[in-house]
Amino acid sequence: MYWLAKQEPSGPRGYNFEQLKRDGKTMWDGVHNNLALKHMREMKPGDLVLYYHTGDERQAVGIMQVTSDPYPNPAEDNERFVVVDVKYIKALKRPVTLDEMKKDSRFQDWELIKISRLSVMPVPKKIWDMVLKMGQI
Repeated sequence: MYWLAKQEPSGPRGYNFEQLKRDGKTMWDGVHNNLALKHMREMKPGDLVLYYHTGDERQAVGIMQVTSDPYPNPAEDNERFVVVDVKYIKALKRPVTLDEMKKDSRFQDWELIKISRLSVMPVPKKIWDMVLKMGQI
Protein backbone atom coordinates (compact mmCIF):
# COMPACT_ATOMS: atom_id res chain seq x y z
CA MET A 1 0.00 0.00 0.00
CA TYR A 2 0.90 3.64 -0.36
CA TRP A 3 0.51 6.34 2.27
CA LEU A 4 1.11 10.00 2.93
CA ALA A 5 2.32 11.17 6.35
CA LYS A 6 2.57 14.82 7.32
CA GLN A 7 5.15 16.44 9.54
CA GLU A 8 5.91 20.02 10.53
CA PRO A 9 9.46 20.54 9.19
CA SER A 10 10.56 23.19 11.69
CA GLY A 11 9.91 24.47 15.18
CA PRO A 12 10.36 22.77 18.54
CA ARG A 13 8.47 19.60 17.53
CA GLY A 14 9.49 19.73 13.88
CA TYR A 15 11.22 16.93 12.04
CA ASN A 16 12.05 17.44 8.38
CA PHE A 17 12.90 15.06 5.58
CA GLU A 18 16.55 16.07 5.60
CA GLN A 19 16.73 14.98 9.25
CA LEU A 20 15.26 11.60 8.31
CA LYS A 21 17.90 11.32 5.58
CA ARG A 22 20.63 11.98 8.17
CA ASP A 23 19.08 9.60 10.72
CA GLY A 24 18.28 6.92 8.15
CA LYS A 25 15.29 5.73 10.18
CA THR A 26 12.91 6.92 12.88
CA MET A 27 9.77 6.07 14.80
CA TRP A 28 6.73 7.85 13.30
CA ASP A 29 4.77 9.12 16.28
CA GLY A 30 2.62 11.97 17.53
CA VAL A 31 -0.56 10.92 15.73
CA HIS A 32 -3.75 11.32 17.80
CA ASN A 33 -6.54 11.79 15.24
CA ASN A 34 -8.80 8.71 15.19
CA LEU A 35 -8.91 8.39 11.39
CA ALA A 36 -5.14 8.91 11.05
CA LEU A 37 -4.59 6.26 13.76
CA LYS A 38 -6.90 3.88 11.89
CA HIS A 39 -4.75 4.37 8.80
CA MET A 40 -1.54 3.79 10.79
CA ARG A 41 -2.93 0.51 12.14
CA GLU A 42 -3.29 -0.63 8.51
CA MET A 43 0.37 0.03 7.67
CA LYS A 44 2.60 -2.97 6.99
CA PRO A 45 6.36 -3.39 6.60
CA GLY A 46 7.33 -2.61 3.02
CA ASP A 47 4.58 -0.02 2.46
CA LEU A 48 5.83 3.21 0.91
CA VAL A 49 5.01 6.62 2.36
CA LEU A 50 5.13 10.11 0.87
CA TYR A 51 6.78 12.44 3.37
CA TYR A 52 4.80 15.68 3.39
CA HIS A 53 6.00 18.92 4.96
CA THR A 54 3.17 20.92 6.54
CA GLY A 55 3.23 24.51 7.78
CA ASP A 56 4.47 27.12 5.35
CA GLU A 57 5.78 24.53 2.86
CA ARG A 58 2.74 22.28 2.27
CA GLN A 59 4.46 19.91 -0.16
CA ALA A 60 5.43 16.29 -0.70
CA VAL A 61 9.22 16.12 -0.49
CA GLY A 62 10.29 12.47 -0.36
CA ILE A 63 9.63 8.79 0.13
CA MET A 64 10.09 6.63 3.20
CA GLN A 65 9.26 2.97 3.85
CA VAL A 66 7.46 1.36 6.76
CA THR A 67 9.79 -1.13 8.50
CA SER A 68 7.62 -2.39 11.37
CA ASP A 69 4.08 -3.36 12.15
CA PRO A 70 2.20 -0.73 14.18
CA TYR A 71 2.86 -0.91 17.93
CA PRO A 72 1.82 1.13 20.98
CA ASN A 73 3.68 4.41 21.34
CA PRO A 74 6.17 3.86 24.18
CA ALA A 75 5.83 7.53 25.19
CA GLU A 76 2.05 7.32 25.67
CA ASP A 77 0.01 5.77 28.48
CA ASN A 78 -2.83 4.85 26.12
CA GLU A 79 -2.23 1.83 23.85
CA ARG A 80 -4.56 3.19 21.18
CA PHE A 81 -1.82 5.65 20.16
CA VAL A 82 0.30 3.63 17.77
CA VAL A 83 3.56 4.27 15.94
CA VAL A 84 5.45 2.63 13.09
CA ASP A 85 9.14 2.56 12.31
CA VAL A 86 10.16 4.06 8.96
CA LYS A 87 13.34 4.44 6.94
CA TYR A 88 14.52 6.97 4.38
CA ILE A 89 14.22 5.90 0.74
CA LYS A 90 14.76 8.97 -1.47
CA ALA A 91 13.92 12.62 -1.99
CA LEU A 92 11.69 13.82 -4.78
CA LYS A 93 13.83 15.68 -7.30
CA ARG A 94 11.21 18.42 -7.20
CA PRO A 95 8.79 18.90 -4.29
CA VAL A 96 5.12 18.65 -5.26
CA THR A 97 3.10 21.42 -3.64
CA LEU A 98 -0.43 21.27 -2.30
CA ASP A 99 -1.32 24.18 -4.59
CA GLU A 100 -0.26 22.15 -7.64
CA MET A 101 -2.38 19.21 -6.52
CA LYS A 102 -5.40 21.42 -5.80
CA LYS A 103 -5.23 22.82 -9.34
CA ASP A 104 -5.27 19.32 -10.88
CA SER A 105 -8.79 17.87 -10.97
CA ARG A 106 -7.41 14.30 -10.75
CA PHE A 107 -6.55 14.96 -7.08
CA GLN A 108 -9.93 16.39 -6.03
CA ASP A 109 -11.34 13.24 -4.40
CA TRP A 110 -8.19 12.47 -2.41
CA GLU A 111 -8.21 12.96 1.37
CA LEU A 112 -5.29 15.41 1.18
CA ILE A 113 -7.62 17.82 -0.61
CA LYS A 114 -10.89 16.89 1.10
CA ILE A 115 -9.68 16.43 4.73
CA SER A 116 -6.74 18.80 4.80
CA ARG A 117 -5.94 18.40 8.52
CA LEU A 118 -5.56 14.60 8.37
CA SER A 119 -1.94 13.68 9.14
CA VAL A 120 -1.83 10.10 7.79
CA MET A 121 -3.82 8.87 4.80
CA PRO A 122 -3.77 6.26 2.06
CA VAL A 123 -2.59 7.25 -1.39
CA PRO A 124 -4.35 5.53 -4.30
CA LYS A 125 -1.83 4.00 -6.74
CA LYS A 126 -2.94 6.34 -9.54
CA ILE A 127 -2.29 9.40 -7.34
CA TRP A 128 1.00 7.93 -6.07
CA ASP A 129 2.18 7.59 -9.67
CA MET A 130 1.09 11.14 -10.52
CA VAL A 131 2.94 12.62 -7.53
CA LEU A 132 6.10 10.70 -8.41
CA LYS A 133 5.88 11.85 -12.01
CA MET A 134 5.38 15.47 -10.89
CA GLY A 135 8.29 15.02 -8.46
CA GLN A 136 10.43 13.74 -11.35
CA ILE A 137 11.00 10.23 -10.03
